[in-house]
Amino acid sequence: MKPKIIGIGEVLWDALPGGERIGGAPANFASHCGALGGKSYVISRVGAGERGERLIEHLASFGVSTVGISKDPEHRTGRVEVEIGEDGQPRFTIVRNVAWDHLEATLVLRMLVASTDAVCFGSLGQRSASARDAIRELVKAAPDRALKVFDVNLRGDFFSAELLDESLRLANVCKLSDVELPVIAGMFGIAGNVRDQLEALRERYDLRLVAYTRGCEGSVLLDAREWCEHPGFETTVR
Repeated sequence: MKPKIIGIGEVLWDALPGGERIGGAPANFASHCGALGGKSYVISRVGAGERGERLIEHLASFGVSTVGISKDPEHRTGRVEVEIGEDGQPRFTIVRNVAWDHLEATLVLRMLVASTDAVCFGSLGQRSASARDAIRELVKAAPDRALKVFDVNLRGDFFSAELLDESLRLANVCKLSDVELPVIAGMFGIAGNVRDQLEALRERYDLRLVAYTRGCEGSVLLDAREWCEHPGFETTVR
């Protein structure tokens, strides 16, 4: 049986230099898990117009179930302006007060999550109080056995130490980058080198797994027993 995997939070259009692409960390997570053989869902909210409908259709074309995406007649579909700097790093301008900021934890959605094998949520999707409450209620509805992945995904000023702490307490897996680790370490007073900081973060929140990305230098996975590095693949960011 295919594992049931749900991305909860923002779904949006990334306005890239080369054209629009579907974005949002939970949606990307669900899409990739689906491509790897999972039964993937997205729980989010889009505007009731053509852009929201087109986004739903695109996700469905990737094999992602969109039964958890509601339509908002009052707020538009999310959008992010993305520019790639000379260092290859993206710069984001994120439109505020969009449909996914008004996500609701309905009974139907809680029931959908109650039988999942894994959920993924991030910090950006929690930037509004209502969406924050909804996402946390939905994550809590997941079974104890499920993987609860917190993708740190720091963007702009849409996070705080309190938000990160509460999200990590809900999670049993954390994914973060080499840009985000110094921010978290500074907020929580975690000292030492990168390995020390990642181990301390894992132990503090009793995480099953930490995934640490290092851009062109690859990535690291660590749990209570093992530290596993991968050098990454050579590619060009456009």
